[in-house]
Amino acid sequence: MGVVVQKLNAVIRPQGHVFYGWWIVASSAGVQLLASVLWMQSYGAYMVFLQEDFGWSKTLVAGAFAFTRIESGILGPLQGWLVDRFGPRSILTIGTVLFGIGFMLFSRVDSILSFYLSFALIALGSSLGGFATLMVSIVSWFRRNRAKAVSLSQIGFSAGGLAVPIVIFFLEAYGWRQTAFMSGLVVLLLGLPLVQLVRHKPEDYGEIPDGMTLPPDPDSTSYFASVDFSAREALRTRAFWMLSVGHALSLLTVSAVMVHLVPHLIEGLDYSLAAAGGVVALLTAFQMTGQLAGGYLGDKMDKRLISAMCMVAHASGLLLVTFATSAWMVLAFAVLHGLAWGIRGPLMVALRADYFGARSFGTIMGFSSLIVMFGMAGGPIIAGYMADVSGDYESGLALLAGLSLCGSLAFLAAKPPKSPLRPLPDINALTQ
Repeated sequence: MGVVVQKLNAVIRPQGHVFYGWWIVASSAGVQLLASVLWMQSYGAYMVFLQEDFGWSKTLVAGAFAFTRIESGILGPLQGWLVDRFGPRSILTIGTVLFGIGFMLFSRVDSILSFYLSFALIALGSSLGGFATLMVSIVSWFRRNRAKAVSLSQIGFSAGGLAVPIVIFFLEAYGWRQTAFMSGLVVLLLGLPLVQLVRHKPEDYGEIPDGMTLPPDPDSTSYFASVDFSAREALRTRAFWMLSVGHALSLLTVSAVMVHLVPHLIEGLDYSLAAAGGVVALLTAFQMTGQLAGGYLGDKMDKRLISAMCMVAHASGLLLVTFATSAWMVLAFAVLHGLAWGIRGPLMVALRADYFGARSFGTIMGFSSLIVMFGMAGGPIIAGYMADVSGDYESGLALLAGLSLCGSLAFLAAKPPKSPLRPLPDINALTQ
């Protein structure tokens, strides 16, 4: 136990005090918790109430979610450039304000047009004030412990899934309009203070990644010899495209589950809304377990191979819940999908940072989002449309499971790119 404590202390307090990067991780977890519980993971529950009030089809309601993902994807390159240029804190602040206002406007919708417009504002705000912007800061502050830092920051997103039953309680007790308006207030009151803790580059504050003052071997520059691709150089590599395709195919499954799991459990498997919320919470518990495991494994093993195996688990879990005839199949889905999502999720960020470096990470991630958005948007649309046509979710979800298997091949093909030739940084300048 003493050895474990010493190792943890060396990671968290490398200079005798808590490395500031971990405060950024904590604030990032809080920001992602808000986005997760109030919107991303609760959208399926809102979908049930919207269909009851307005009689809209599954395709139409899921289309709003898909539309927001397309908007975020198109925004990606510009957002990445803005974050690399002006730093994450200012972009996060603007995004958080827009996110909160978007929820307040959503509480007033009375037509499909106002519904889509309010969700466009929510998407803009959650994109600028969320995951991609936060990751630029984290990959800059961590190198050796990068997978751990990313995975811990994403615990917030998972914890949001555990809190979905609370949102469902408010939806049933107060209605979706009041719940949406209160969500906007929560975003502004809690989100704005959290994003002020985020900083861009450790060098600007007299520190270097992981809080170390010198390389492990003072005579070696290997600690600083990280690749730093420009966006143009990254786009020319096979690894960029294979990672993007694999990520997009993984999000076909993730996005479809976020939007359609609750309706599928209620309509296809005769679950109550509260019971469906319990399945979401269970799935999220295993996602959190996976994130902790993924952070450790990602810093020790081949992230690419781990990601490929997770895609097989995604497909297996989705097939189980699609054709479930008993409770154990739903439970097995929650275990497989949750673990796969939790383990793979942080590795999507860590792999890109390992391959391409932190210098232009925001811009590189932004261009990748142009491809990834097809997965995030396509999953809900495919599942919703095929359910409207066939009367159930079986054919659509089975198709997405097959595409998840294809994603494993993309990750296997995403081998590390050859590093561009660059002079190493001046170690003395970094440590002064």
